[in-house]
Amino acid sequence: MATDFTLNGKPATFDGDPETPLLWVLRDHLGLTGTKYGCGVAQCGACTVHLDGKNRRSCITPVAMVKGRKVTTIEGVEGPEAKAVQKAWVAIDVPQCGFCQSGQVMSAIGLLKQVKKPSDADIDHGMAGNICRCATYVRIRQAIHDAAAAMEG
Repeated sequence: MATDFTLNGKPATFDGDPETPLLWVLRDHLGLTGTKYGCGVAQCGACTVHLDGKNRRSCITPVAMVKGRKVTTIEGVEGPEAKAVQKAWVAIDVPQCGFCQSGQVMSAIGLLKQVKKPSDADIDHGMAGNICRCATYVRIRQAIHDAAAAMEG
C-alpha cells in the first residue's frame, strides 16, 4: 500500500513497508540526504525534520505516520525563520564538523516558529536532544538569538 504525503511542498509517494522509518525513505528512496542518521533512537537530533510544521525525529517515525501530511526537510525549508537562522549560522560560523547541523538548523527554525524571542531557557528546552559532537552549543545559542533579533528588526 502506497503512502502519499507532501514533501518540501511537492507530492511524494512511498510504495513499501509502512513501518519503514521516514529517515530511510527520505535518504534511500527519495534521494534527500541532508537529513542525517545519528543514533537511530531519537536521542541525537541529526534526523530532525518538520512534520506539519513541528520538529520530528525521522529515525523513529514510520512512514505510515506521514500519510496525507506535510514533511519538510533541510532541503526544502523556507520562510523568514529559515532565512534568519541560515544567515546567523553562517555569520558566526556555527558548524565545526557539520554532521549535526541539518538537525540543529531544523530544530532552531521550529523553535523560532513557536517562540519569536526565545530566552536562554527557551533555547535550551527547544534544542534539547540535539547533540553536537563538536560542542558548538555556545555558537548555536548565539545564532538563535541573532536570528530572533534579525526577524524582530
